[in-house]
Amino acid sequence: MTSPLARFNSASRSDALATLRDVCAASDWGSRLVEGRPYASAEALLAASDEATEALSGPGLDEAMAGHPQIGRPTPGDPVSSREQRGLAGASDARRAELVELNLAYQERFGHVFLVCASGASAEQLRDALVRRLAHGPEQERATARAELGKINRVRLGRLLAAPPASVSTHVLDTSAGRPAAGIPVALAARGGPDADWTALGASATDAHGRCKDLPALPEGSTHVRLVFDTAAYLAAAPAAGTAAAQARTPAAGTAGTRDPAPAAGTAGTATTTPAEAQQDAPALRDSGPFFPDVTVSFTVAPGEHYHVPLLLNPFGYSVYRGS
Repeated sequence: MTSPLARFNSASRSDALATLRDVCAASDWGSRLVEGRPYASAEALLAASDEATEALSGPGLDEAMAGHPQIGRPTPGDPVSSREQRGLAGASDARRAELVELNLAYQERFGHVFLVCASGASAEQLRDALVRRLAHGPEQERATARAELGKINRVRLGRLLAAPPASVSTHVLDTSAGRPAAGIPVALAARGGPDADWTALGASATDAHGRCKDLPALPEGSTHVRLVFDTAAYLAAAPAAGTAAAQARTPAAGTAGTRDPAPAAGTAGTATTTPAEAQQDAPALRDSGPFFPDVTVSFTVAPGEHYHVPLLLNPFGYSVYRGS
């Protein structure tokens, strides 16, 4: 699998610049990073970003800051700013209103948006940073804003260079009928370590081709995945397994119900069916509802890999495997 860094190194100039614009709006910053390719490591690219940020002229720094939304007001439809400001998700209306007022006071004082690396910061921490920096002089605050821009660029580049989360798909084949199993609900959960709690991510159901095409995406950091197939309704609606075989084994009216020929004259007429044979026949004769009301499959995953894990199902057995 080609790494994100290798793809960036080999991308056309226009594509590389477009990718970097999602990190930093300063055109000079992006041009310097593109011209410095290829990079031997992610750390080399991050170091080049630090140098390019430090080298931004006054207009270049203004251009970079203009590409950032106001704290408390992430750009609608922009997952980057929404993710970076998710620490505000639980903020009260009063706290949000306070942030708006402080932002306006900041912009009136310094002439540009309040720039801060907001990843992981709470509403209270951002409020305190605004109050503290409002006391800065213009030169001090501009230096602080440049330092915060460098942090933001590093965080965004790091996310860009990280391998994407693993992805999962599945399909179900009814091996007793020789066709796809449609309408089976499938629930997806994931966790970020062998000792972490499972987090339910959502559910889907197999389509007419037995496939789940809309399972939820895995979150970053997922290391284990669990698929739960709710097979009860499907198996309950399917014809009883082994019915034909059972009928074939049922002796015709008036015939002896033995497996072996009649004993020779003078010998004892004992049954010859062994306990093991009876046990093997039992599933075909059993009619007590679905034997597997659900099937749970757990497996490990690695970032950037796709895992297609089909389920081969019949009323009295199943198997799973990693497909392609």
